[in-house]
Amino acid sequence: MSNVKKETGKGEKPASIKTHLKDCIVLPSMVQSVISVHNGKGYNSIEVKPEMIRYYLGEFAIAYKRVTHGKPGVGAIHS
Repeated sequence: MSNVKKETGKGEKPASIKTHLKDCIVLPSMVQSVISVHNGKGYNSIEVKPEMIRYYLGEFAIAYKRVTHGKPGVGAIHS
């Protein structure tokens, strides 16, 4: 993790680090790095900020979509 931050120039974002570990706790050494967390289907990119310390990576990579129901169709009971 620290090697990626050392190799980047000033004012540039570091390269993304891919992981499947949602139960990994964010440490102070991870601040200002970009981590891609797998959510079961793809990777969610997260830029780690100081406010994220002591939280899990999985809290920032939601694995489900909220279900939104449309209007009832022609054959529906409550149409």
